[in-house]
Amino acid sequence: MIKVISSGFYSTLQDGGRFRHRAVGIPLSGAMDLQSFELANKLVGNLENATVLEITASGPVLFIEMDVSIAITGAAFSPTINGVNIPSNSLQFVKRGSTLKFGRLASGMRAYLSIKGGFKAEKVLGSYSQYAQITQKRTIVKGDTLDAGNETFISEANYATGFNLLEYDNDTLQVFKGPEFGQLPDAIQSSIENVQLTILPQSNRMAYLLSGFDNTFQVPEIITSPVQPGTVQLTPSGSCAVLMRDAQTTGGYARILQLSRESINILAQKRPGEKVFFQLY
Repeated sequence: MIKVISSGFYSTLQDGGRFRHRAVGIPLSGAMDLQSFELANKLVGNLENATVLEITASGPVLFIEMDVSIAITGAAFSPTINGVNIPSNSLQFVKRGSTLKFGRLASGMRAYLSIKGGFKAEKVLGSYSQYAQITQKRTIVKGDTLDAGNETFISEANYATGFNLLEYDNDTLQVFKGPEFGQLPDAIQSSIENVQLTILPQSNRMAYLLSGFDNTFQVPEIITSPVQPGTVQLTPSGSCAVLMRDAQTTGGYARILQLSRESINILAQKRPGEKVFFQLY
């Protein structure tokens, strides 16, 4: 078992998501940066959907009560075991009685801690992802005990080799035209790639809020329609939101763009104040 000595800013148990329930308004949830999530599981020899700990902005302190293999991917938190630095993006063996800490965030926004066999967690509607009003807890908290090791999540495949790491310094988000893109004036359609957008502090797992569009970027509201992670919505006043993993399933704001899967991962690792641009495909 693993005891939570402190929880960090916002640490949740996540898997690949809660599918086949969007028709009744239940979000997908799951890991925000799916590339780092999948890599974390591959490094310890798990199936790619095994439950991991997603760590946001500041990391927890964990007391590990058993011998276990772990991996940490994603944001650079300078993790330590018993005060000794350990590298990210690599398989690490941890002895029982060890303390895992996460240092100051150097780059990125979210890290992923995997353990051999995955974390055991509450399964609701086919997923272990924590989400308020669906699971009993929305995050881990101080004093929690995390159970580890589920043989059904261990893969017979080889450990990860030759993987590509996410480029956190990439400020370009690949997007496709959304259903209401054509409602933008022609001049705005042709200039949308030139707008520098700033990530606002209110951004979270539901949506990233971006400033940078002026009041000429206006589109009327639409009849409530399906949305998904990566949908870029524009309000009548010109406010911009990129929906993320915990987003609602329908919305009434114009869906002007749709991020690629890779770009959702990149955006999930951006911090408030960072700049991004859209690139149309």
